[in-house]
Amino acid sequence: MKNFKLKSVLVVLFLGTVLISCSNDDDKPTPPVTNTKISFASAVTGPATGKVNDELSYEVTYTPDTACGVFSKFAEVSIGAAKGFGVEVKYPSDVCTLQTPQPQKAVYKYKATAKGTFEFKFQKSATEFIIQKVVID
Repeated sequence: MKNFKLKSVLVVLFLGTVLISCSNDDDKPTPPVTNTKISFASAVTGPATGKVNDELSYEVTYTPDTACGVFSKFAEVSIGAAKGFGVEVKYPSDVCTLQTPQPQKAVYKYKATAKGTFEFKFQKSATEFIIQKVVID
C-alpha cells in the first residue's frame, strides 16, 4: 500500500513538473505598440476642377504632436453634424527623443464617378474644417 501511495505521489509530481515546464511554441513576437491620434490640417492644395473617372490628388499639410509621428490614414471625423476627414497619425509608445515636429504632407486621392460639385472637409481645429471644393465635368 505504501508502495502504491509513493508511486501515486511521484506520478503527480512528474505530471505537474511536465505541465509547468512545457514551452509554448505558439508564442509570436508582439508588434510594437503604437498610439494613434488625429492631427489637424493646416493647408490643402489640389485641383479645383476635374473630369469623371480621373484621379485627383490633394496635398494635405499637417503637423504631428511629436517629431516621431508618422501618417497612418485619413479617418472620418465629425464636428457636430458635419462630417469630414482627419489626418490620423501613429506615434510609437516609446519616448520620442527627436527635435520639434515639422509640418508633413499626406496625399488624399479622389476619383469622381459622376459630374457635379464636391466638397472635401479636412479637420482644421476642434471646431472647424478646411473645405476644398472641386467641380467635376
